[in-house]
Amino acid sequence: MDSTDKRTEYAAAKALLGKAKSVLVSGHLSPDGDSLGSMIAMARMLSAAGWQAVATADVKALGKPGFLEGVADIVPLRKLKRRKFDLFVYVDASSPDRLPPEVRPFAEKLPSLTIDHHATSAPTGVAILDPSASSAGELVWRFAKWMEWPIDSATAEALWVAIITDSGRFAYDSTKPGTLRAATDLLKRGVRTSIINDILYSSFPMKAMELKRRAWRSLRVWKNRKVAEVTLSRDDFREVRGSKADAEDVIDIPRSVANNQIALFFYQIPDRTHETRVSIRTRAPWDATALARQFGGGGHLQAAGCTVKGGMAAAKRQVRRAVREMMQRR
Repeated sequence: MDSTDKRTEYAAAKALLGKAKSVLVSGHLSPDGDSLGSMIAMARMLSAAGWQAVATADVKALGKPGFLEGVADIVPLRKLKRRKFDLFVYVDASSPDRLPPEVRPFAEKLPSLTIDHHATSAPTGVAILDPSASSAGELVWRFAKWMEWPIDSATAEALWVAIITDSGRFAYDSTKPGTLRAATDLLKRGVRTSIINDILYSSFPMKAMELKRRAWRSLRVWKNRKVAEVTLSRDDFREVRGSKADAEDVIDIPRSVANNQIALFFYQIPDRTHETRVSIRTRAPWDATALARQFGGGGHLQAAGCTVKGGMAAAKRQVRRAVREMMQRR
């Protein structure tokens, strides 16, 4: 989608920004590369353009994208109570309930701007949306170009990480000519592609390796190899002292099974909730969001997630039943 197709959305966003001086930028809970890169880039460009802008996140749960320049400027969630803002911007979060609890009051009380590419996005306030985009980072880049904001090398690297992580290094169907135009523009600004690739994809701490080993051991394949799943329990995370950020690519294990059409990753992070989280990846003709929506989740056509109330065994029974019913309808 070209920037000319989004002029109404861009104009509304520009008008909203024009009424603000101080801006809080956030992504979703446990930010991945797209969420973190997009919020860092947005905060940096707003600051350079004259706004008092800061990004916020749980700085202890950033994972590999935490190497980005700009992370040091992130305001920890626990310090938000001391701050006041007059505009809230959230990126890569399909709805306010995907935001960290500490920032939800800002989403509720302040004028807001949403920049998102989820098919199930349900924003409030002004929004720049495109479910066909590769990433929120691509949308942030488009808006920045329309606004004629300068993009320095650190901001370019943040946007590069956003785009490559959500496009599967340009391998997913969401990669369009516009995605590559954005990438070309960012490369011109000094992005260190080799270094970034090594950090994100070729170097893993031992706790991440141990979580993968445990996930491999849990692999279950069924429905004539069309469905594959892996599991990590709270004990797995506790015993290796790992976090969800250390298991970001575990979903690739079931997805890599030959003939796989639906991949599931069941996990429980060490918290006090009685919930099981599920990452879902699909191949045509299956819609990942159709499955996730049944449990209050959402995402993209072939990548989605949800949270199921209850323990691991109960969650597996419910999701497996939903998968069987979905496949039987065809």
